[in-house]
Amino acid sequence: MSLRTAEEESHEEIQLPAEINWEMLDKSKFFILGAALFSGVSAALYPVVVLKTRQQVTVAAQLQRSSIGTAFNLVRNEGFRALYRGFGTSLTGTIPARALYMTALEVTKSSVGSATLGLGVPEPTAATLANAAAGVSAAVAAQLVWTPVDVVSQRLMVQDHHINNKVKYVNGVDAFKKIVKIDGFRGLYRGFGISILTYAPSNAVWWASYSVAQRLIWGGISCYNCKKEDTNNGGGYRPSSKAVMAVQGVSAALAGGVSALITMPLDTIKTRVQVLDNEENGNGRGSGRGLTVAQTVRNLVQEGGWTACYRGLGPRWASMSMSATAMITTYEFLKRLSAKTQQGVT
Repeated sequence: MSLRTAEEESHEEIQLPAEINWEMLDKSKFFILGAALFSGVSAALYPVVVLKTRQQVTVAAQLQRSSIGTAFNLVRNEGFRALYRGFGTSLTGTIPARALYMTALEVTKSSVGSATLGLGVPEPTAATLANAAAGVSAAVAAQLVWTPVDVVSQRLMVQDHHINNKVKYVNGVDAFKKIVKIDGFRGLYRGFGISILTYAPSNAVWWASYSVAQRLIWGGISCYNCKKEDTNNGGGYRPSSKAVMAVQGVSAALAGGVSALITMPLDTIKTRVQVLDNEENGNGRGSGRGLTVAQTVRNLVQEGGWTACYRGLGPRWASMSMSATAMITTYEFLKRLSAKTQQGVT
């Protein structure tokens, strides 16, 4: 049996739990439980984000270290608390940003999925298109809140790092005030455009890859079961909840790795635009204004060639894979907890 055939027959042979769409969710439970669950996941993964950001903004090639070296140096010089520098600010913005993200994701996925199926698009293609469109809309919605939070938290992350900071921040509130005082409210949205260009395709690639990876894995399992026993006579294979979560986790990790690799240069440019000032790169202007995208790319190439755009790839790959696995299993668990009725969900 070919993999394609296995995929086509997987709905008959593997009895997966019913998909929970936006209309089936208890919205208040969904947002309250989601805030608590995703806050915990964010806390667990935050140190990896700090390491990734530190590597991306290091401007001198001789100061570049491996991910492990960066971690040891950070802890040795600044203590374990440095791994959570800016976390309070990040967490404050995570809750409304996640709420916008999940709302846009579910509404778009449901709408686009129904529309494409109505046009006669095959279900596998419709699911992939719906997931990709949902990823784009969710990323755009979340960035309205997340970009200012990202700017402030990243400024705190790189304090005392080797970028010749001219301004010191006491905490998130102090950083917010000083950024607004120096650059105005525009400073809080520094890198907004490049953030959209980073996260929109990243989310589209991730959700589309996640949909395809799940289908391929379940197709492989279906093929394996066909060889092992006659599942049609046995009424089909009904995977346990643990098996479903395992497939979701593996699919998420694969999708995270693909997305990280494809969008890494954009993420590096975005981080530098948000964190570094002109004067910090020695161009003599001393304006305190942010770098343009063109200036950032030029500086990166001068520092280490095009490979400099992939600084922090290790932590970002790990972060996105671990985050994707944790987030999607938490997200699917959250949807089941928040379903209005448990009939057909388990």
